[in-house]
Amino acid sequence: MYFKKGVEDGLPIGLGYFAVSFSFGIAGSKLLSSVLVTLISMTNLTSAGQFAGLQIMSEATGTLIEMAIATFFINLRYSLMAVSLSQKVSSSFSTWKRCLLGTGITDEIYAVAMSQKSPVTPLYFLGLMTLPYLGWTSGTLVGAICGEILPGFLTDALGVALYGMFIAIVVPQMKSHKPTAIAVFIAITLSLLFNYAPYLKEISVGFSIILCAVIASLLAAFLFPIQEKSS
Repeated sequence: MYFKKGVEDGLPIGLGYFAVSFSFGIAGSKLLSSVLVTLISMTNLTSAGQFAGLQIMSEATGTLIEMAIATFFINLRYSLMAVSLSQKVSSSFSTWKRCLLGTGITDEIYAVAMSQKSPVTPLYFLGLMTLPYLGWTSGTLVGAICGEILPGFLTDALGVALYGMFIAIVVPQMKSHKPTAIAVFIAITLSLLFNYAPYLKEISVGFSIILCAVIASLLAAFLFPIQEKSS
């Protein structure tokens, strides 16, 4: 019963992930084989981190250290989500189950799990992450295969969808939350500097991504600290 309920709740997420990962597969097919691109999605399940990794791989100067640091900071929010979600799970959610199922924590899966009125069981969370995982992996595979056989002008057009996804995620939050909007503009300004400013443009894309994310986050945290509520 718990597993079935999780699968039902995860169906819309899985359909959305298929569409988004299709674009990732197309982008990845320009650098790697369809098998390797699909393997990335099978072992990561994180759109922003995977896309950043592709950007670093596309640069001749990109290194494994840059990729590791960049994906660490981009995906750091999942650790915070895991800590928060750990307070919501049932007592049957043992440590090894948390480690095993922790790979399925994404923004959407976390939101659905936290919205449950009753404690989250291992079977429910397994069901919840199943279709999103399959959707993300299969969408990547289909996109990668299409990227290998479709003409270049068409794959370039389809690849724009990934940028559209990021815009669709960020813009609504920017409109309703001023600190987020300012953090985004800071990151955009820094990105432009790293692309066009003398000396700064010599910094590799991997470290520029890291610096943009860290500096924008720190400035936003300094300008808009969260006020602690007095007890």
